[in-house]
Amino acid sequence: MTAESTVPSPGTQPGFSPVSVMPRRESGAGFLFPARRPPARLASPLPLLFADGLAALAGAPALTGAQHLPLLVALLVAATLLLHPRRSLPVHGVLDELPVVCGRIAVAWLTLGALAAAYAPTHALSARTLLLGFAAQTAACCSGRAAVHLRRRRALLRRPRAALVFGPAATAQRVAAAVLRHPRYGVRPVGVVAERPDHLAAPDGLPVLTTGEEVQRALIQNGVRDVLCVHPSVRTVQGPLLRALAESGCTVWEVDADSPSYASPEQLAGFSCRRLDWGPRRRGSLAKRLLDITVSGTLLLLLSPLLLVCAAVLRLTSGPGVVFRQERIGKDGRPFTLLKFRTHRPVDAHESATRWSVAGEQQMSRFCRFLRQTSLDELLQLWNVLCGDMSLVGPRPERPYFVSQFSQTYPGYAARHRMRTGITGLAQVHGLRGDTSIEDRARFDNAYIDNWSLWQDVCILLRTAAALVRPTGS
Repeated sequence: MTAESTVPSPGTQPGFSPVSVMPRRESGAGFLFPARRPPARLASPLPLLFADGLAALAGAPALTGAQHLPLLVALLVAATLLLHPRRSLPVHGVLDELPVVCGRIAVAWLTLGALAAAYAPTHALSARTLLLGFAAQTAACCSGRAAVHLRRRRALLRRPRAALVFGPAATAQRVAAAVLRHPRYGVRPVGVVAERPDHLAAPDGLPVLTTGEEVQRALIQNGVRDVLCVHPSVRTVQGPLLRALAESGCTVWEVDADSPSYASPEQLAGFSCRRLDWGPRRRGSLAKRLLDITVSGTLLLLLSPLLLVCAAVLRLTSGPGVVFRQERIGKDGRPFTLLKFRTHRPVDAHESATRWSVAGEQQMSRFCRFLRQTSLDELLQLWNVLCGDMSLVGPRPERPYFVSQFSQTYPGYAARHRMRTGITGLAQVHGLRGDTSIEDRARFDNAYIDNWSLWQDVCILLRTAAALVRPTGS
């Protein structure tokens, strides 16, 4: 937990200038998040499912003369479709998947033969019937899948996905040239992104982009959907920019450009590649929200007497206006009103919005100083959590004035807003509160989001509760 505001470490606070409007979510390197686009749609499994279903019906004539023919045909189709993989591996032709297809069809027919022998021993399917059915269904399945793959390859050739290639200039240009020589993969590089371009010419006139503004322009003009990282250092050096591109709907790939250092079923122009999970995580969001509602609702009920006592003492010692309301920036850059017990009265609204810290104010009453040192002034934020403006655990919210400045100064700061802000967070339990580095906080916050788990939330809450037993002030 933090107090009404915190203080950056000496030398880290930028020279502020008044701003009135928070800019559209901005990342490092001068890159502005474009409007969020839906992620690129994966190839639908329905055409392949339809082809597999028709192939099962094509193998059904081998069952002619068998008892309970409609039931056997229905079981054959059901077994074939149930054995269809939930996620198809990338293939470029039916020969690539022929062993898997034959294995699935063999399992379906053997299962059908076993069921017929178990429930109607006198009418068991002969080996000849099983072999004929297997052969007929395999031929039909290969023909249907070949037609689906051919149609998809032609669609990729007509409408390839625009891509940006990140990495050292020479390596990125080499990979881009190789991908351009193999259009059958459906990826078309439209630019190379490098910090220090060398004197090599980009292939086929591809521009070499060195600033966030140039990347943003290429993204919008070309409708970029894929990002290829061709060197391990890219994820560290260009992390905020890659995260911004993933947030805007791009798929980020790591391409093994030099030596085969890992095995992967994904291939691009002969290079092994694997997908990097840089996008917003939706998995577990329901569980996180249920935890927030349960804990915040329970604590509000249990602590309501304490909240009433604090409000009454504040009213008697400091006058009216017990609740402090302030605009903060939450998930996806949306503003909300944060609630706290009032421990300080700013001169005016401008001071409230732009003054960084009041932790050392001498005119603060003893009770107000106690509330801040024990973080009891933060308890009203449980109502923000219950209403959905905040979460129990997440990056701490900040005022629009400082969000605007920090987003321009500290790489990755704007990416903190991918998740609901929280009362406490990974940065806070690592001591990043008070007079600490904004850059370090942003790094810990992004690490928390990238590696989120419900158990991590529980651990952070327990560590926060332990820290409250020995408060140090804020």
